[in-house]
Amino acid sequence: MVKAVGIGAGGHAKVVIEILKLSQVCEVVGLLDSDEQKRGREIGGVPVIGDDTLLETLYNQGIRHAFVGLGSVGDSTARRRLFDNAQKIGYSIVAAIHPHAVISESARLGVGPTVMAGCVVNADTQIGDNVILNTGAIVDHDCTIGNHVHIAPRACLSGGVKVGEGAHVGAGAFVRQEISIGADAIIGVGSVVVKDVPDKVTVIGVPARIYEGETI
Repeated sequence: MVKAVGIGAGGHAKVVIEILKLSQVCEVVGLLDSDEQKRGREIGGVPVIGDDTLLETLYNQGIRHAFVGLGSVGDSTARRRLFDNAQKIGYSIVAAIHPHAVISESARLGVGPTVMAGCVVNADTQIGDNVILNTGAIVDHDCTIGNHVHIAPRACLSGGVKVGEGAHVGAGAFVRQEISIGADAIIGVGSVVVKDVPDKVTVIGVPARIYEGETI
């Protein structure tokens, strides 16, 4: 079994560690986090050994696999940075796919996805790199999910939905078939999307409308 390091040591990392243990993809030997107060602690039974400045050292010591243990809520910038940095050093990004997720044989997954328990990915869907499909999310047939997207718990995308890079679909949101969601857009919790969503906007409500206040 290959050895891997996790980049990030919060709640998302806990879930990913459990998925990797269940799927027996790799042995997680340590976590890296910028929060000095976490040093020496264990997250999910894995020690926090330093921050991401150790990535090159660990790679040179023979650890060649990693996962991004930092989640994203609305803004995927930090998660993208960690993913890109690890790949630049040379790490292979581990796919964390829960054994109780249901993924169609015709679905195509990019590099380093996180697919959590109860998630369903149906036929001919394409998933980009560094995507989070959270607990119980449904991504129906012929959807296209861009890089660094987060589909939050219990969100439901009907057939043919397109989600642009870095977008966030909030928990319990529903998206009608054939809708396009722009890059870096945010779909608020529990919203029902029945019209296309432009890039870099937040929409909320039933039906979802553009929200002009602060990002939620």
